[in-house]
Amino acid sequence: METGELLPLTSQIRRDIVRMVHQVQSGHPGGSLGCVEYFIALYFKIMRYKLPFTMEGKNEDMFFLSNGHISPVWYSTLARAGFFPKEELATFRKINSRLQGHPATAEHLEGIRVASGSLGQGLSVAIGVAQSKKLNNDSHLVYVLMGDGEQQEGQVWEGAMYAAHHKVDNLIATIDVNGQQIDGSTDKVMSLQNLEAKWKAFGWQVMTMNGNHLDEVVKTLQLATHLTGKGQPVMILMKTEMGFGVDFMMGSHHWHGIAPNDEQLAKALAQLPQTVGDY
Repeated sequence: METGELLPLTSQIRRDIVRMVHQVQSGHPGGSLGCVEYFIALYFKIMRYKLPFTMEGKNEDMFFLSNGHISPVWYSTLARAGFFPKEELATFRKINSRLQGHPATAEHLEGIRVASGSLGQGLSVAIGVAQSKKLNNDSHLVYVLMGDGEQQEGQVWEGAMYAAHHKVDNLIATIDVNGQQIDGSTDKVMSLQNLEAKWKAFGWQVMTMNGNHLDEVVKTLQLATHLTGKGQPVMILMKTEMGFGVDFMMGSHHWHGIAPNDEQLAKALAQLPQTVGDY
């Protein structure tokens, strides 16, 4: 599928996100809306994976979500990519649903290989899986997404040192750099300083991209795959805007973890055309 053909899906997945969070008045719309292009690029253009889904992930690319609170965008993408019926999105965060607020494995939801949401842990998991692929002569890649506020966790930097030292060069990590976290801007909570310089100093190949421009995301991820196998892990610093696509949510940390009311939902949906059909 050509990148241009995927553009309508960006609006549809954003519709899914705001509807899912609204229906239970719980969830994290801001970061989810900001990462739509990344997930579409990954699942519809970049990753080489197989269906039906298996936990082992042998001889296929694998993805791990470290900032698990943005589960709505992942669930919508998985459903739209055929991992499970899109109608199941209507069960988000409800009792006995497989679509928990933070991804979990106990419910055996297709596409989910590790519980996440305890920030700082996803990179370590991805590194371990990437190393296991090397040990098993599996040439496929491992992808992981983290948040920028998550870079305040010490475990991230332990993983950064480990991956570079052990030349885990089948790993492509991405940070959603939206400058916002639950308590405010990252600059005010705990400044991250120069992330590009830091990751380079830790021995990673570092790239940057506009995460809200689908064509740029696809091209950058494609280039990243060509940088693997050269003795260094790859880091992509992805600049996004929290709440992207919904004007009153954009750029504000206040939409990190609150749900729109009925009036706000209607306003959001009016900005997001239905393109491939609601769930």
